Amino acid sequence: MLPIFSEHLANTRSAGVNILVGGSAVFTALTGMNDLAAVWLLPVGVVIYTLTGGIKATILTDYVHTIIIYAMILTGLFVVYCRSSLIGSPDAMYDLLRSAAQRAPVPGNAGGEYLTMSSQSGVLLGVVFWCAVFGSTVDVQLFQKAIAANPASTLPGYMIGGLAWFAIPFCLATTFGLAARALETSPSFPTFPRLMTAVEVSQGLPFPYAAQALMGKGGSFFVLLMTFMACTSGFSADIVAVASVFTYDIYGAYINPSATGGRLLKMSHIAVVVWSVCMAVIASGITRTTIGVNYLVTCMGVFTCSMVFPMYSTILWRRQNRTAIIVAPIAGSVTAIVCWLLSAKALEGSITIDTTSTTLPLVIGNGSSLACGVVYSVICTYVFGPEEFDWERFKTVRAVDDSDVQGVTKEQLEQQLERELLSPEEERSLRRGKKQGIVIAAVLCAIFVILWPLPMYGTRYIFSRGFFVAWVVVTFLIAWAASLVIVLMPLWQGRHTLKVFWKYITGLQTGGGRVSTETWSESMKADSAKGNGGEKV
Repeated sequence: MLPIFSEHLANTRSAGVNILVGGSAVFTALTGMNDLAAVWLLPVGVVIYTLTGGIKATILTDYVHTIIIYAMILTGLFVVYCRSSLIGSPDAMYDLLRSAAQRAPVPGNAGGEYLTMSSQSGVLLGVVFWCAVFGSTVDVQLFQKAIAANPASTLPGYMIGGLAWFAIPFCLATTFGLAARALETSPSFPTFPRLMTAVEVSQGLPFPYAAQALMGKGGSFFVLLMTFMACTSGFSADIVAVASVFTYDIYGAYINPSATGGRLLKMSHIAVVVWSVCMAVIASGITRTTIGVNYLVTCMGVFTCSMVFPMYSTILWRRQNRTAIIVAPIAGSVTAIVCWLLSAKALEGSITIDTTSTTLPLVIGNGSSLACGVVYSVICTYVFGPEEFDWERFKTVRAVDDSDVQGVTKEQLEQQLERELLSPEEERSLRRGKKQGIVIAAVLCAIFVILWPLPMYGTRYIFSRGFFVAWVVVTFLIAWAASLVIVLMPLWQGRHTLKVFWKYITGLQTGGGRVSTETWSESMKADSAKGNGGEKV
């Protein structure tokens, strides 16, 4: 567990620092706020509600924050393509982008155009981002909620959530991403008469600049609120994941195995505060440099991708040994860093922030990290001998005694001590879910990586006016579908629990009296039995 925890810390550190650096850059650019103040103030509210609510608080706030984000995405679409006097229609956006390409052609793009998917640099950056996102999947917070959820709900929940999440970058790129390029020479653009600098682009500022140009002060508030929602949700999930793994899998497993629930709760609170301070310290140092959030995101895979195969193999390859899980990620990261820096030296002539952020060194570094994790894991496993892991050990996990935790009822303690054993039918259902998940993932990968972009890349197709209008229409449909699913599905799935909660707060429980713990449990079981994603209490 210790090597896995260290790998998780490395990935979570990258994610937490990215959030603080990127968020502080946006607040500083739009308000003039001191960037160090932004770095330290952003985590304050997050730490407070995380300490008081734990993972349940993150789930509830994630839901509220996500509703606000999708509402703003829809607002942005309507402003850019329907109401703005600067653009106001897909046809106007099309003309502005074609003019921008004539004024400043894009090297490596078909015809030098922006309205094309035939882009050499775009393909290479796609590889970099693919590796970076792939490397982020070893972050514990991404599957911690899956462990808390009903097993039958995990597969559909993650598939639907993943498709809904796709709407966020896709819609923002189609609106404010294109608008930033189209309006860069407009007097309403914040940087006019100069163009955006490379540093501003690396800090992720085209989005807030475009929103400010289109919506004035309202656009600034729009971006600030969306940034705050995204930063707080992401940072909260990260610190809960770190605190949970440290408390239960390190402190409770190795340092103090007999610790009570109250003691573990205190250690969890300490971990939340300490980790947040560490992230703010690191982010403060980075804000003193020219490093922006784009640099952090693109080079993150160099450090984390080597963890992917060894981490996955702890579940999917039972023969991998402990040496492999310890050595492969570390050796892979070191090898990838060497390849990244040496390629920057060989291709660009020096090793600097600018040269290491160019596309080819990033592709080499990220790709090396991903490949080396596989190679070193296989070599270590067969050199030192495979180890068969006994999965039955998970059925004997000790339940923590929470009797000294304030607010825990007798019914909750009894429920906690019950052993959760899957029935044969549930075992078969999970195996079917595994096969379905593999098929669905393969189909989605084929669509988004091969069938959609590659034909447009290979034919060097430049969007016609009609095709671009259709693209915008599809963007609207994706945004509406994702928003409705994200907002309404949790309400429908949790309707039984919400009904009981309403009776509790209004005192309308049939027969008089307060709602009991058994009633709460029965309502959540009813939600879960219908394929819903209610959390285990």
